[in-house]
Amino acid sequence: MAEVVFMTGVADPLGLAARLLRKKWREGARVALYAPPPLLQRLDHQLWAAEPLDFVPHWVQRAGSALPPEPVRARTLLWLLTRPQPELGCEAAVNIGCEALDLGACHARIAEVVGTSPDERAAGRARWRQYEAAGHSLVHRPQS
Repeated sequence: MAEVVFMTGVADPLGLAARLLRKKWREGARVALYAPPPLLQRLDHQLWAAEPLDFVPHWVQRAGSALPPEPVRARTLLWLLTRPQPELGCEAAVNIGCEALDLGACHARIAEVVGTSPDERAAGRARWRQYEAAGHSLVHRPQS
């Protein structure tokens, strides 16, 4: 079973996601980040627009795109995805708004980032119930 950490009350989910990705990249961890396409595009732009020494190499799943060839996959640690890709071998995942994904089947550790809007909070509660029903270990870390 996966360990799922819910970070709730996050004022800037994309900013927190970018910081988590930078930290994990420095540690050499393979991480999949899940978000709807508009958020992936904004996060991709944010990661490219960072200060030169803060750039974090990553790959973004675009609509209809296939995974890159194996040599690229072997060197890529950070993946921005809309759906799970188990063949990437990412032990950890960050979710900032994708619903109804069975991330516990693909990842040992999952960070669920929940924003402050009523819709984000309701979606976070639904994901909590989904993980709880599947028997995953849940941890709540309020950010506000």
